[in-house]
Formats: sequence, structure tokens, C-alpha cells
Amino acid sequence: MSGVSLRIAVIGLSGSGKSTCAAELAAYAREHGLSCTRVPLARPLYELQRQVYAAAGVPLHEGAQDQVLMENLAGHLRRLNPRTLADDFTARLAATDTDMVLNDDLRDPHVDAPALRAAGFRILRITCDEEIRRKRLAERGDLTRADGSTRGLDLITPDTVIDNSGDAAAYRAAIRAFVRSST
Repeated sequence: MSGVSLRIAVIGLSGSGKSTCAAELAAYAREHGLSCTRVPLARPLYELQRQVYAAAGVPLHEGAQDQVLMENLAGHLRRLNPRTLADDFTARLAATDTDMVLNDDLRDPHVDAPALRAAGFRILRITCDEEIRRKRLAERGDLTRADGSTRGLDLITPDTVIDNSGDAAAYRAAIRAFVRSST
């Protein structure tokens, strides 16, 4: 790459295929000899979730999401300081020196999305048929599910939209075409 990292934020509803997309982007980077890292906005929320579960004496498996709790924590953090997550993200991003930087948990259109745009992120929206999305969600092991944090997703203007309702090979090909058009 030309000294400037390719920065991609993958957005979409839970179960649409954001994590699959991020994994495909990372695989593309590896195959092309590019370094790649994921920088999540929600890292402080995962840390707080861990602390809440520990305080409650309830075990929490690595990577588990209590979406109801995390949405509530995000709301309280934003009430205290609307820039909390964006500022934490920006500080961690500044310490990142890779060819490709991925984010797959952008949801807030008012503070976080403008912060990522200002940091040079291209926004890739993943969509899929609602019935397929519900089936995927039913197969996941989320502790709780909440969709409140994605209510403003349509206010974030994507650079590209990829539908993930069909065949996996076509989805991968569309993701790779997006990366090629972005470099």
C-alpha cells in the first residue's frame, strides 16, 4: 500500500454477515501480504460487560455478548460524554500501523460515524433478507439480543452496499471486488 492504510467500517444489522465480511477482508489482506487489524468501537463496552458479570458472580465466556447490557452501558457512557467511544477508538487507531484497519461495530450515526469518516474510513453496508437474518440469529449464542443500537443505521451513508442473501461464493467475490476498487 502507499503508506496510508485502507480503513473499512463494515455496518449492518446483527446477523447480516458483518463478521463474515471482516474475516474475508482480513483473509484478502493476508493473501496480498498486507498487515491487517480490527479496531472495535465497543472495546470499552466489552471491558465494562466483563466487570459487571464479575461483580454479579456470573461466568462470562470470551467473546460473549449481552447486547441488552452493552446497549445500556453505551447509553450511559454517551449520556456522560457523547464522544466516549469515538475518542477511545481514535486514540487506539492512532497507535495502529497496519495496511488495512477494519471496524465492524459502527452503529452510531451522530458521533461515531463522523469520527470514523474523519479518520478516513470507507463504509461498507451489509444487507440480507430478513428471514435469512433471523435464521442466522437463532443459530448464534448471544446471551441477549437487542436492536436498539442499530435504529440509526440508515442515517449512515455507505460507500458501497453488498447483499448477503445468496450464495457464499458470490458474497466473497463482492467483498473482494470492493477491496480492489478501494485500493
